[in-house]
Amino acid sequence: MGWGIADIETFLAVLDAGSISGAAARADLSKSVVSKRISDFEAALGVALFTRHAGRITPTESALALAERLRPALAELVAATESASGPGAELRGRLAIAAPMSFGIRHLGPVIASFARAHPGLEIVLDYDDRHTDLGRAGFDLGLRIGHLKDSSLMARRLCEDPRVLVASPDYLALHRAVASPADLAGHEAIGYLNARLGEIWPFGENVAPPRSGRVAANNGEAIRDMAVGGLGLALLPLFIVHDALRSGRLVQVLPDLVREPLPISVVWPPIRPMPRKTRAFVDHIAAAFAADPPWQRGLLRPATTGGPAPRTPRDI
Repeated sequence: MGWGIADIETFLAVLDAGSISGAAARADLSKSVVSKRISDFEAALGVALFTRHAGRITPTESALALAERLRPALAELVAATESASGPGAELRGRLAIAAPMSFGIRHLGPVIASFARAHPGLEIVLDYDDRHTDLGRAGFDLGLRIGHLKDSSLMARRLCEDPRVLVASPDYLALHRAVASPADLAGHEAIGYLNARLGEIWPFGENVAPPRSGRVAANNGEAIRDMAVGGLGLALLPLFIVHDALRSGRLVQVLPDLVREPLPISVVWPPIRPMPRKTRAFVDHIAAAFAADPPWQRGLLRPATTGGPAPRTPRDI
């Protein structure tokens, strides 16, 4: 018994979806077709890829090891096939994109929609999550990263830079000690971010101590912004999250003249050679969309607040 590309794609789809039904829904197939493909693939390989118990399906160690080798091999195969079709051929297939939730919802929608309209043959899948995802292991073609890149194995293209700003509501500032200098921060509490300690993301250098962590914390920037608007403390957030609240006066910037290190925003992808045409097309599209100053920054940044250029990573292109 042999196997084919459809069997590999189905196996990876079940692994990504975590269930037969989830993979069937994504591929627009019946559950019986997906289940038979998995059974036939296991029979062809002579190894169990999933354990089945009480309606649950769990990948075996063999499945995880196989997927780690199959994903880049399949991507290479797709890229090679695309390259043979010529640069003017219509883009087809599936493009999976992972992005942080707040940035994705607030600023990526129109960019991705215009790309989808320009390439009607592409199936586009978006996954918004604030956690960093292993792109290759999770089956994503591209991802958006905010902050300095830690995974040097990824290829990257910097789209723009955005400062983190220290903000508070007018009501909070009216009820608490004034913040006239960095030394005054010690008397204030900051709304916490569950994915990092404040000292780890503090952009003002070692000579400016951050405020102490407060009694409220969240794992999402927009939730932190809303807590700040509600007067629960200072908040340190990227400008792309708080720009509308600053314009409306619901938040005001604290110590706006402090020079801060900008936050790079990049598109990243696994180092597949040759680079798939669909990946290159999206990278070029999103880079063009952010070529000018980001719209949320206009009228809010002073020259003194942009800091110096952020350091480039070895894989920045």
